[in-house]
Amino acid sequence: MNALRRLFIPVLLLALMASLVAAKPWLHGHLDPVIGRSLSNGLDIAIASAAWLIAAWGGARLIDLLAAGNGGTNPDGTPRPPRFPRLLADLLRFFIYGFALLAILAFVLQQPVTGLLATSGVAIAVLGFALRNIIADIFAGIALNIEHPYHIGDWLELSPGVTGRVDEINWRATRLIAGDGTAVIVPNGIVAGSRFTNFSRPSPSFRVSVPIMLDQEVPVERAKRILLSAMLCADGVLPTPRPDVIVDAVTPNGVSYKARFWTDDGGRAALVRDAVLTAVLGNLARVGIGPACPKQEVRQHQPVQADTGMLRHNLLRQLQLFDAFDDEELGALADAMREVHLPAGTAAVRQGEAGESLFVIAEGAFDVEIAAPGAATQTAAPQPAAPQPAADGDRRPGVIHLTRLRPGDVFGEMSLLTGQPRSASVVACTDSVVYELARSHLDPVLRQRPQLAERLADLMADRQSRNTVQRARQQGVAPPPPPETQALLARLRNFFKL
Repeated sequence: MNALRRLFIPVLLLALMASLVAAKPWLHGHLDPVIGRSLSNGLDIAIASAAWLIAAWGGARLIDLLAAGNGGTNPDGTPRPPRFPRLLADLLRFFIYGFALLAILAFVLQQPVTGLLATSGVAIAVLGFALRNIIADIFAGIALNIEHPYHIGDWLELSPGVTGRVDEINWRATRLIAGDGTAVIVPNGIVAGSRFTNFSRPSPSFRVSVPIMLDQEVPVERAKRILLSAMLCADGVLPTPRPDVIVDAVTPNGVSYKARFWTDDGGRAALVRDAVLTAVLGNLARVGIGPACPKQEVRQHQPVQADTGMLRHNLLRQLQLFDAFDDEELGALADAMREVHLPAGTAAVRQGEAGESLFVIAEGAFDVEIAAPGAATQTAAPQPAAPQPAADGDRRPGVIHLTRLRPGDVFGEMSLLTGQPRSASVVACTDSVVYELARSHLDPVLRQRPQLAERLADLMADRQSRNTVQRARQQGVAPPPPPETQALLARLRNFFKL
């Protein structure tokens, strides 16, 4: 209906002009005695010229309607693209108006157009040679709009360092909005004549590779475990397709790895890369590993040690749970901790199991899960699951995912301090290394300093309150009242017989 309204006025005016042209004998008979023959002929020329121009106007409106299509949006909410590219529609309108002007010269003014075209050809050749670059950009723009290698809103990388979102495609150039908000104007001839990358086609998801160099002393399996856990815990990294780590090259300076992950927004690619590298550096620092340095540098090299008392001591020092312990007490606990290797897919603890220990994550990533309402809770001994755990978008049925743990996090502290059954299952997403602290390790320290129990009870109450709220949010129910510190303190003292 809107299309008919837009064509109504041109059609009405064209019908009026056609009726005036058809009534020329009648008009001459009535107007010649009044205004004279010359003015009457001038009126005929004006009416015929107006008819051709109105016809061209109507044709231009028809092209606009055909190019725009029905409008609306796609099922995913994005606006539907026009049927015709903008440049092609402009070109058709130009030819329609040009044909109308030639028709006026030939049929209305009775002028020969062949000589005019021949004469104008020389002028066009001279003008074309002077404006050859602009004309090349215009025809490149027409080709780009016909082929549709990119659309408005796509993210392009035209050359290293020139990346942005397509904001406009006009006759001469393509305008990009870079990640810092600046506009980058690139002539269409350069775009069409060079290689570029469209991050938004055929899918908005694309893979990013981050190179990382580590010393050859670091075992490949351990390096992959550390890098993979960093990507799984970084914001903006898509869980599906799953990130991976490959050995890219072996050089005199070390082993070059590529941490490869997927993201779905070209505008946030730099931020996601920053999050991945930040997580990688954090994971490496926690286990005492640094990026490889050029071997030409004169530098005293410290060999990588996979398990040292200082590493365990630093992991405990970073935990708020043990911030009231002095260095001597932390050293005793660190020496007593047991290193545990867990393959990907293995449950470190299972919901409902009895337990008297906590775990500190040194390497790898873990998913915290609870059984869905109505699902049976598994209490059997931990057994390896599939070699690769399910991704976030394809989790096992019957469980609810609560959160993801990363290196430096702790789990199982409630069972260690109160002896209560495990409240959730914790499953390794990657091959992982954890340190286990048992009740028998903590008991001598608490007996020597019973006042530490009060601080542990306060921290335990705060942590359990946050976990309860998060679990209730995941299940869509109202959170229960927070636990009382005194009640937890009484359970802790009773469990350790203080």
